[in-house]
Amino acid sequence: MSKLPDLEGLAIFAKVAETRSFAAAAAELKLSKATVSKAVSRVERKLKTRSFNRTSRRIALTDAGRQLAGRAAHILAEGEAVEDAALAQATVPRGLVRLAAPMSFGLLHVAPLLPEFLAAFPEVSIDLHLSDAQVDLIGEGFDAAIRIAVLPDSSLVVRRLCEMPRYLVGSPSYLNKHGRPKHPLHLAQHRCIGYSYTRTPETWRFTKDGKSATIRPSGPFRVNNGDAMIPALTAGTGLGILPEFILREALAAGRLERVLPDWPLASGAVYWVTPPGGPRPKRVEVIGDFLFEKLSRQMRGGARATPTRVRAPASKAMRR
Repeated sequence: MSKLPDLEGLAIFAKVAETRSFAAAAAELKLSKATVSKAVSRVERKLKTRSFNRTSRRIALTDAGRQLAGRAAHILAEGEAVEDAALAQATVPRGLVRLAAPMSFGLLHVAPLLPEFLAAFPEVSIDLHLSDAQVDLIGEGFDAAIRIAVLPDSSLVVRRLCEMPRYLVGSPSYLNKHGRPKHPLHLAQHRCIGYSYTRTPETWRFTKDGKSATIRPSGPFRVNNGDAMIPALTAGTGLGILPEFILREALAAGRLERVLPDWPLASGAVYWVTPPGGPRPKRVEVIGDFLFEKLSRQMRGGARATPTRVRAPASKAMRR
């Protein structure tokens, strides 16, 4: 005997027992009469008992069939309930979304939006994980993540939310004391503030007129959060690279200024990433659409990001 129960056969048997007709059961289940008959015969062979007494005009349950019918009806009802629940999940946003986001960006731009989302979708709940650490999106069971990066190299499904330029900056006091570099290679003589959460040794790559220059920063201070870098930058500890949203206020106030503005860094962006394979649950779709709508307006002063979906090339599994 197979270790797995014949759930399909039992469900079909339950429908025949309910309708007292192979033809009626076949019509309700949208199966052929032959398929229904074979399923019932399969159950009878497996259980080594006859479930129906058949004549040319009617069928009737045997004693064994009556005992089986109650439990088989329960299997059929449970199966229908499972399918109904799954279909409801697919069409009505409901359930928990586990979302990862970078600490500074999440505090400033994601968390303030979520009360509006939760009010609009009261049957959805959110577990927001804020960290600059590169968490394992798939291995740690996240439904989606927001990532600030150059286009992620990954097999995950990626959607661009908005552009996010990065700038090399320093304080006027530091630059007046140590000089303003004219070429990226001059940074080897400067104190640089590093960022801790990189999967490979940190490098800074600049481009100009088709030429590129790459340096590996060194200096007295490394930090794992962009906001935590600001005090060191404004105090004149060194030069550092941060995304524009963190620098906006300090640049506007003159506490920091851009360095090597004619040697831009690789353009970054804010991405919405989800695991590969299969349709996304409705709850994940609606929060992705909501954040796209809000952030694409917010980050560029009302400018809309291009609503393109891209699948990054398959390679190493991406982290948050």
